[in-house]
Amino acid sequence: MTKQLQDIFKGFSKLSREERLKALKEVGALNEAEADYLAKGGLKDTSLGEKFIENVIGYFQLPLGVVTNMRVDGKDFVVPMAVEETSIVAACSKTAKWIRESGSITTEVVGNEIIGQIQLAKIRSFADFEKQILSQKNYLIEAANREVAFGLVRRGGGVRDLQVRRVPRGDGTDMAVIHILMDPCDAMGANIINQVCEYLKEPIEQFTGEKVTMCILSNLVDSKVTRAVVRIDDIDPELAEKIEEASLFAQMDPYRAATNNKGVLNGIDPILIATGNDWRAVEAGIHAYACRDGQYRSITRWYREGKSLVGVFEAPLVVGTVGGVTTLHPTAMLSMKMLDTKSANELSRIVAAVGLVQNLGALKALTTVGIIEGHMKLHTKNLALGAGAEEKEIPMVQKKLEEILAIRKRISLSNAVDVLKELRAAQKTPASTTQHHS
Repeated sequence: MTKQLQDIFKGFSKLSREERLKALKEVGALNEAEADYLAKGGLKDTSLGEKFIENVIGYFQLPLGVVTNMRVDGKDFVVPMAVEETSIVAACSKTAKWIRESGSITTEVVGNEIIGQIQLAKIRSFADFEKQILSQKNYLIEAANREVAFGLVRRGGGVRDLQVRRVPRGDGTDMAVIHILMDPCDAMGANIINQVCEYLKEPIEQFTGEKVTMCILSNLVDSKVTRAVVRIDDIDPELAEKIEEASLFAQMDPYRAATNNKGVLNGIDPILIATGNDWRAVEAGIHAYACRDGQYRSITRWYREGKSLVGVFEAPLVVGTVGGVTTLHPTAMLSMKMLDTKSANELSRIVAAVGLVQNLGALKALTTVGIIEGHMKLHTKNLALGAGAEEKEIPMVQKKLEEILAIRKRISLSNAVDVLKELRAAQKTPASTTQHHS
């Protein structure tokens, strides 16, 4: 499929929607029924929505696009993105092409276990409590695997470890927190880890005589970290230095780091949404990880290495390929098929890679043409639509807005309104019968 993907991705953005669907069918990313489903606008029946949430009144649809040119660990991927922000898909595709021509993307997942927390808000003696729990550690793990996580155990996962943490309350006393570490295999694992923690509540109280106050998973999964590395060889030294400096800014200043990380998540969230994964959980974990040393920092870093530029993404990125919306919502199932991932870890690695690629595209734009020219040039169509331009008028309004942007370095909706008025006045015909003259 790799060579075929390279072929269809040449000029993919210039194709009509029908032609894009046809191209994806030709390489096997979509079948006839799936392409037809997308062509007709996706889900119409709200009965599935009724199964997901309460008080359903309809669906809110986001545009579903495809990132081209993504090669991760030597394999080409069709990457679906559900997102509304202009330039994300285009910038990611353009940057991915640059990388595949001049460098590489490699990824890995370090660690396998997610974390569940069992909290005891007030304990008499932490030392005694810790001793009692650790003396029963093997029993608690075996019981949890036998009674709750047996399905995961059959697939090679299950509860792996148990740790006891002291958390000072600030009043001279301590709370105790037990961490349950569990390998969820290809599931995100939220439901099963919560069940394990609830199951262990009773035996813990019996062994210690203390009272459990809360059982819940943690989204700060620093026991399972996804790492992606981008390397670009023979890069222009001046550009490499600018990107390295921009990266240092995001490492040292939390105000910049917040916006930098939002740019990384511009690449991550749309894939999670498209595949039915819990993007809120991933975001929470990433942001918590970003301030693990006491200051909020960038989750990516870029540095020069000889004649190369190297970028690294490293953060918790827990996703699932089985269970939940991922295997219930037809668009999520279709997106998973397009990605053709073999495991949750592979999906996590692809998502991390796209986030890093998106970050590189943003940093390159910021340190060269600037965010206004790079972003607003693609935003001209939205402005044309906002001004009330009809389909046949949009290209002409866009062209004029791009000319204004090149001269003034800024454009607004009022510019689009003025351009449209001038266009219609020049043609001296009603908008409904306007002909396209170039």
